[in-house]
Amino acid sequence: MPSQSPPRAAALAAAALLVSATLAACGGGDSKGSRAAKDDDLSAQKLSWKECPAPTDSQGGGEAPSPLPGGSEWQCATMKAPLDWAKPQGDTIGIALIRAAASGDKGKRIGSLVFNFGGPGGSGVTTLPAFAPDYAKLRTRYDLVSFDPRGVGRSAGIECEDAEQLDAYFQEDSTPDDDAETKKLLDNVKEFNGACEKNSGRTLPHVRTTDAARDMELLRQVLGDDKLHYFGVSYGTELGGVYAHLFPQRVGRAVFDAVVDPVQTAEQGSLGQAKGFQLALDNFAKDCTSQEADCPVGDTEQDVKDRIAKLLKDLDTKPIPGLPPRELTQTAATNGIVQSLYSKDFWPYLTQGLEEAYDGDGKILMLLSDSMNGRTEDGEYSNIQAANVSINCADDKARYSRQDVEKKLPAFREASPLFGEYLAWGMVGCTDWPVEGQADHPDVSAPGAPPIVVIGNTGDPATPYEGARKMARALGKGVGVELTYKGEGHGAYDSKNTCVREAVDGYLLDGKVPKAGTVCS
Repeated sequence: MPSQSPPRAAALAAAALLVSATLAACGGGDSKGSRAAKDDDLSAQKLSWKECPAPTDSQGGGEAPSPLPGGSEWQCATMKAPLDWAKPQGDTIGIALIRAAASGDKGKRIGSLVFNFGGPGGSGVTTLPAFAPDYAKLRTRYDLVSFDPRGVGRSAGIECEDAEQLDAYFQEDSTPDDDAETKKLLDNVKEFNGACEKNSGRTLPHVRTTDAARDMELLRQVLGDDKLHYFGVSYGTELGGVYAHLFPQRVGRAVFDAVVDPVQTAEQGSLGQAKGFQLALDNFAKDCTSQEADCPVGDTEQDVKDRIAKLLKDLDTKPIPGLPPRELTQTAATNGIVQSLYSKDFWPYLTQGLEEAYDGDGKILMLLSDSMNGRTEDGEYSNIQAANVSINCADDKARYSRQDVEKKLPAFREASPLFGEYLAWGMVGCTDWPVEGQADHPDVSAPGAPPIVVIGNTGDPATPYEGARKMARALGKGVGVELTYKGEGHGAYDSKNTCVREAVDGYLLDGKVPKAGTVCS
């Protein structure tokens, strides 16, 4: 069962290590809160930076972050923020933070560079260490800082269903073929959403992106920075845009990568993802069949896609062994394929996973599915899916019915024969949500803000390329500076493309704004 929209993997690098390990084998914050005397006390709070503990299950589990090159340790702290920003003197929650101190000359230090890696629902506390090697040059002049946004991980993390329930939930048929299957899907969504209300009802009204943006402004003050220097990826670009709208005079040097279209509705976003993932699948098939060696999952591009479609159709009625005791269902296989299309680095895993699934072994595709759903090797789940649904439903006003989806199915099937129905039915995720959505789309207009570099990737499956141009326009004239990367995968900076790296590093480190319309390939 997909969430309202597939979240970006909390840490693709960490997921890749998990996949590699399995292939070899096969062959916090105080969420209860306290009282704050007044808002001024929160902005004056002193953070107690300490050695980072191992991530909790809600953050994805695993080991404490390894020391940085040179031996420096990661540091963690908890920032108090109002549970309800409309009542800043009321109860507080803890926002979990992580940082790596700047490695260069202290006299050349610019300040803090705050990261949000997307989702929504990804833990920045676990993701930043996974990607830290990519940002080594930026660390020469910045403290690298990230956080678990409210509702995520150790920041008053949303709790919905338990691990046993989630195992069943993610196996359920997400593309119903008849009335009985449709009723089952809607009942499952209602049950999941009811569990969120039962276990986290106090927090659900306060996880909107506007709330997280206000937390970032408080973080800027607590870190002692005059401006917020920011690097947002995927949903992190939406969060950055909302921050820029609310606090344009406080924006420092900012980069948005893998950009969310800020003017689209939830339906348009899902339809755009259907087209984006279909494009990524087309590119995977083309790449596989264009190599000198034979492509093991199809003879031609169309044959690759036809065989995948047949696999999914067969799994709808006859699952195959996955990771015992679980079987690979149609939904789990679709999730695994979607996860593998987020990064070209995952294409070899997709090839091997498909090849083995055709022979009746679903382990690799199930492992990829588990990665997207936040399931760890010990069978526990991070709260990425619970947070993803909670934040999306708190933000998006739209509530789609069965009839709405059925009316839109032809358009979704046309956009993607393979993923269209999957993403269309995902729109019912907020149907029975207990909290009203805030708006049709976020307001990111930021007159008076300094230039913000906005990077679109032509092969991005999750945040299609067109979103970057729309974000640049929505930010306003003289604010959004668009840069295009002709590549594959979700995001551009972590592709290690030299042109992209030089443009971003030149702006963040030296204040050199790239020329609008720059194209990197």
